[in-house]
Amino acid sequence: MKKRYIYIGVFLVSIVGLAIVQYQYLRIGLSLAKVQFDSKIDRVGTLVANSLNEENKLTYLIGEGIRRDTSFFKVSVDSLQNVGNMFLDDFIRDQLLNQGIESDFTYTLYAKDSSYVLHSTNTFEGMDDVDSYPIDLEGYFPQLLGKPVVLDLKFENLHNYFLAKLNGLTFPSILFLIGICATIFWVLRTYYWQSNVITTTNEFINNLTHELKTPVFSIGLATKILDESANEKQKPVLGIIRQQVGRLSGHIEKVLELASLESGKSVITLTKVDFKPYLENLCAEFKTLVAIENGIFNYDLAGENYILNAEVFHLENAINNILDNAKKYSPEPEIHLKAYKDGHRLIVKVTDNGIGISKEESQRVFQKFYRVTNGDLHSVKGYGLGLSYVKKVIKKHGGKVQMSSEEKKGTKVRLTIPIVS
Repeated sequence: MKKRYIYIGVFLVSIVGLAIVQYQYLRIGLSLAKVQFDSKIDRVGTLVANSLNEENKLTYLIGEGIRRDTSFFKVSVDSLQNVGNMFLDDFIRDQLLNQGIESDFTYTLYAKDSSYVLHSTNTFEGMDDVDSYPIDLEGYFPQLLGKPVVLDLKFENLHNYFLAKLNGLTFPSILFLIGICATIFWVLRTYYWQSNVITTTNEFINNLTHELKTPVFSIGLATKILDESANEKQKPVLGIIRQQVGRLSGHIEKVLELASLESGKSVITLTKVDFKPYLENLCAEFKTLVAIENGIFNYDLAGENYILNAEVFHLENAINNILDNAKKYSPEPEIHLKAYKDGHRLIVKVTDNGIGISKEESQRVFQKFYRVTNGDLHSVKGYGLGLSYVKKVIKKHGGKVQMSSEEKKGTKVRLTIPIVS
């Protein structure tokens, strides 16, 4: 439960941090857009001022409209000013579009004492959020009116205009952020759902195996009592019962150990120990067992000692599982174990001449309950727990397990465990 809150906290902090970073990038983008816009307006101002500083058809038409002089055009003052507004508006709009500016604008052409004024036909309703860019004109208009003249360009809601220009970055960022949140939420939900399923399954297995231990013990005890008064014909049958009870008891213990490891309970306590004597005893016992079945087992333990931080019981079980698999899956067992120190590591290699497995399946045999497709050959039965147990035990010791195998050519298993000084 504590880990869940940690993961959720990390996720929330990451999302908030990512949102803040995106917001800062957006602010920087808006600032850069404003700088770029101002630079473009400066170029537009220069071009417009240069075009209006001398007499031509446009400046003459606008000048007569400002002075309200209709002697040349023979039209009403309003008509003259409207035509001048239309041409000046089109001229300014063309200059803005040439610089890539598509924002709505208004303008006011006026003498500084406001005695002469020409407004654009469109105006903004309010004066809030309006940016003004005055352009001082020289040449024709100041000379015509005898006063300084200014062309004042105004733009409304430039902030929204810049945001619209940045939509190519803003909207994808928001969509990706939403996508990340949805994906992480789904992953966490799936992870915790699977964790609950695994926890429930392990609890069920634990309860079931504990319940099975009582009848197994009772059967074993009853077998011993019956053996005392059994005749020669009954003893082989009792021997078979004891053997099968032993197998069942071993499977139950293996399931309990693996469930304890997966539940995160501290079932392994590492202590500093010389593991070589234990490995020697294990190999000697296994050599005797293989000899009974007319197999061959050779072992070579190089070096004087193997000082490890280990839980001897589980580490012995893990190595014994590997040796037992080598024996079970070899029709005529010929098994070799070699142990040696390589720097600060203990290397244990087990090689057999068994039936082997394919490369694809060798990547999956360490999964819980996985059984190789040819696992029922040679009367081999099991539940796919042994190698899963081996991997978890070696991992608890800070080591790793590697397997290489080829069908009909045997299998090689390599254990690597850290050595302490």
